[in-house]
Amino acid sequence: MAHEPAESLSAAVSVRAARNGNRYDRAEWAGAFGDLGTLLPFVLAYIAVVGIDPLGILLGFGVCMIAVGLYYKTPVPVQPMKAIGAVAATQAAQTVAITPQAVFVGGFATGLVWLVLGMTGLAQKISRLVPRPIAIGIILGLGFGFMLEGVKMMAGGWLIAAIGLALTLLLLVNRHVPAMFVLLLFGAGAAIVADPRLADDLAALEPAFRLPSFALTGFTWSDLLVGVVFLALPQLPLTFGNAILALKEENNRLFPQRAVTERRVSISTGLMNLFGASVGGVPMCHGAGGMAGHVRFGARTGGSIVIMGVILCLAGLFFSDSVTTLLRIFPVPVLGVVLFLTGAQLALGACDFSKAKDERFATLVTAGCTAWNVGLGFALGWIVLALLRRGWMRL
Repeated sequence: MAHEPAESLSAAVSVRAARNGNRYDRAEWAGAFGDLGTLLPFVLAYIAVVGIDPLGILLGFGVCMIAVGLYYKTPVPVQPMKAIGAVAATQAAQTVAITPQAVFVGGFATGLVWLVLGMTGLAQKISRLVPRPIAIGIILGLGFGFMLEGVKMMAGGWLIAAIGLALTLLLLVNRHVPAMFVLLLFGAGAAIVADPRLADDLAALEPAFRLPSFALTGFTWSDLLVGVVFLALPQLPLTFGNAILALKEENNRLFPQRAVTERRVSISTGLMNLFGASVGGVPMCHGAGGMAGHVRFGARTGGSIVIMGVILCLAGLFFSDSVTTLLRIFPVPVLGVVLFLTGAQLALGACDFSKAKDERFATLVTAGCTAWNVGLGFALGWIVLALLRRGWMRL
């Protein structure tokens, strides 16, 4: 495989994206599926463990993706908020009272916070306190985290993962045959071979149109407490690091002619969650890893995000009762391949290290901790860099 240096990839992305408006060509269609490794596992967990209606989840993501793609005109992703998703799934599995209403409340509360931070300018003021070595470390650590999670997902089916990874690597730089299409077709074939009944189940699917209802009703004081304290608050540091700082850095590196600000990203994050919570969706954010995934598989404009949004809206409105069957065509090892390559793309873009030894060390400390916890990585990296700059710590 011919590898593209980070600088040449960034330049190519900028040149190709400099054209006016969104595109909806073959490359954008392939790039539209570049964030499935993050999206699908959380969607399945919300449906299977928490018991949330798939209609609200899919429609929430779909409408927000269409709006985001049309507004930003770059591959700014719409992803599940990972901390909320993880807590909701694990705590619900342990019979703690996390209900669908608590998730909706958590999303609504998160939306209010980011809308206020964006509209008052506080998000931008806070971001100015974050030194560049720390921002780079967050992106690098997120890339490593995605790669590690991808390896874990591939471990459940090494043969499928190895074949899928080999096919993808061979086709990543092929402009005529999108690697993502080949990977998805291979995954669907592997899923049908492993479970021959899947083909019959897919053939038996019939559309059934449904509309969502207003979801922010019927919640209790317990739902309010759980949604705000256990779901919304723990997510704030992760969103600030991954969905605000890192997303701005990644977007403006790849698409300088369509630069974004902390204010715009914060406001769109807030609006997405206010809408999503009202239709029964789950907490959403933008993420640097999602942008890396879309770009790695061909996306160069917001057209890829619009395409995926339309697909999810149609799936939600017409096939929400059959969504678990549809998602069976994406084997976990194949999603692991997508996540692994997404992480590699993200980490590659963060290799612009400082020439100062102290700053490089702080970047590595931030990255190492961020691979486990973004909030911890941000805090520890910032402390280490401050100590080094004041001479209270020496290497």
